[in-house]
Order: sequence, then C-alpha cells, then structure tokens
Amino acid sequence: MTPRRRLQAAKLYLCAPACGPEPLRAALDGGVDVVQLRDPGLDDDGLLRAAEPFRRAADEAEALFVLNDRPDLAVACGADGVHVGQGDARPADARAVVGPDAIVGRSTHGPDEGAVAAADPDVDYLSIGPVHATPTKPGRPATGLDYVRWAAAEVRKPWFAIGGIDAVTVLDVVGAGAGRIVVVRAITEAEDPTAAAAELRASLDVVTGGRA
Repeated sequence: MTPRRRLQAAKLYLCAPACGPEPLRAALDGGVDVVQLRDPGLDDDGLLRAAEPFRRAADEAEALFVLNDRPDLAVACGADGVHVGQGDARPADARAVVGPDAIVGRSTHGPDEGAVAAADPDVDYLSIGPVHATPTKPGRPATGLDYVRWAAAEVRKPWFAIGGIDAVTVLDVVGAGAGRIVVVRAITEAEDPTAAAAELRASLDVVTGGRA
C-alpha cells in the first residue's frame, strides 16, 4: 500500500523523541498508524541513528514513519514522509527533496494557515492546533475547539487535531469533528503505551464508525 493510501486510513498519529523499538511497537500494537520522530536536540548523525528503530517498527506494523522538519534526512533514513512547521521548509521545497511519492505534512495554527495548506498541492495532510496548551510547544497559544470545528467543515484532505489531547480531552476534540489526532505525552508517558493507544483509538473509532 502506498504512503498516501495508508495516510487516508490513518487515525492515530504518535509524535515521539528518540527511543528504542519496544515503546514504538507497544504503541503500534495499540492502534497507532503513524509514528513521527521529533527530537530537536539531536544532530544529523543522531537523527539518522534514532530513525532506525522507527523505520523498523513501522515496517513491522505496516504503519507510516515520518521525520520532523528535515526533508533531506527523511530521504536518507527512508522515511515515508516529512512534517514541516510554519518556520521550516516550504512544502514545495520539501516536496522537491522527498519526491512525488512521499507524504508531506504541514503544521497550521488557525484558519488562515489551514486554508493555505489545504489548497497547497504539495501538502498531503495538516495538523490542526494546538487545541490545548502543551509543554511540547512552549509559547504557542492554544487554538481551542473552534479551529477543529472549522477544519471539520472546510478541509477535505486528511487533517489531525493536535495539542494536549489525552483520554479525557479526546472526547471534546472528536465531538468537535476530528476523526484523526496526534498525541505525544498521552502515549509516551503512559505506563502502558498499548492500553493508552487502544483507548484513544477506541474513542476515534466510535465517532467515525470504524472508518478513517
């Protein structure tokens, strides 16, 4: 299955720092569809080393592996795609590096950015948020649920709500129209990553009727 076809079916997206394969396998066993390596403290060699267990775990689960921020290293480590923020490479520049078959994601923080990304042919998916303030994005104000509602009404390509989403807050997020979410601490800091992922996935499946 191509990366874009897998993306269409994806609901639960884990963004995580460098780690071994076992925590990733545990999350994937619970229903994670996409794993993103995001570790800004690592240099290029460190990122390439850290990418190996992400690529291996994703392959075993037939999931997607995305690298944050670095199109050049996404190619070097064999990632399925790259995610770029508003201050990173332009989607067109990222596409020129990763090629036509890889996926390119774009962070957005409000309807203006969301509309631009939704109309951009080089963007395959959007992240929408942060819905709630989160320490993983210090200084970034929360967008609240209104932006989720806007995306549900206006965006036709895949999009993922992000920011402070856990087993409690996911209920309001999906109630606002999200069928896909990105999480970090709700899984990476869970005592049982498999159970945490499965609980989040179940909330999404109830709302979407088991469909992406």
